[in-house]
Amino acid sequence: MNTISIQIPSIIDNIRMIESFIDNAKERFHLDEDLYGNIMIAVTEAVNNAIKHGNGGNSSKNVLLSLTLNENLLKFVVKDEGSGFDHNDLPDPTAPENLEKPGGRGIFLMKHLSDEVEFRENGKTVELSFYMNS
Repeated sequence: MNTISIQIPSIIDNIRMIESFIDNAKERFHLDEDLYGNIMIAVTEAVNNAIKHGNGGNSSKNVLLSLTLNENLLKFVVKDEGSGFDHNDLPDPTAPENLEKPGGRGIFLMKHLSDEVEFRENGKTVELSFYMNS
């Protein structure tokens, strides 16, 4: 098993460091463009949520991103230091009353772009799994 990780303070500009982390993973694990695109969007959404909602934009709190490759499964784990949330109690971003709202699509995107999404520790940890074509 191969694991790499990065920890960043909860500052939105640090998303750039996450993008570089994913770029490095693309090179290291030879990810194809489609998979890379899905990972980039889903993982940056997860980190964005951790910064904004999980840690409330508090720069003294950190977000941890780790990536584990186990055979053909890439698993990204995003962990924040917030109090968590109920991932079952979210508005549907595709409902007509929510279509014009600027937020609320992050988890929807994560679920559509990842092969699996799991929330742990009351939502403080999200695991995004992607299967690589062998």
